[in-house]
Amino acid sequence: MDLSGVSGFHEIIVLTPRGFEEGLDAVMAVREQRTVLLNLSEMESKLAQRTADFVSGGVYALHGQERRVGERVLLFAPSSVDIDQLS
Repeated sequence: MDLSGVSGFHEIIVLTPRGFEEGLDAVMAVREQRTVLLNLSEMESKLAQRTADFVSGGVYALHGQERRVGERVLLFAPSSVDIDQLS
């Protein structure tokens, strides 16, 4: 992948929440045009699902994007970011 013509800077935030309320941090980061890698592996299963649903809804409302990248790992990005999946 040639990145020679790419200018600017895009921040990626890695979050490993331990509580539901930390999901708001992910939504706010996307609102601020940052990409978030959300690792839910430290949360109990039901709480992780609730948090994922909350963040998904918030990012959807912001016209952002979501991709599952692992067992309990999600990628959220603002609409200004293209997420390409290579196989």
